[in-house]
Amino acid sequence: MSSPNSVTVSQVSDVTTVEITTQGPQGPSFSSSGATLDDSAKVNDSVVYFDSSSGTFKADATTTKLTLVDGGNF
Repeated sequence: MSSPNSVTVSQVSDVTTVEITTQGPQGPSFSSSGATLDDSAKVNDSVVYFDSSSGTFKADATTTKLTLVDGGNF
């Protein structure tokens, strides 16, 4: 017996039932503060950081693993 959310396809002796579902709720947003991520300028080994002047998390060529090791201020 088919449920209201299914389609049954029959071909000779092969019967296939496909159930149709709806998309459930989405997971939590990227950040609780509503900040966004700008990774449009990302490069290999980019490190994500928060830029307070734009209120955005960024990943770009300015902050990479190499810049942290070779001259980052700690």
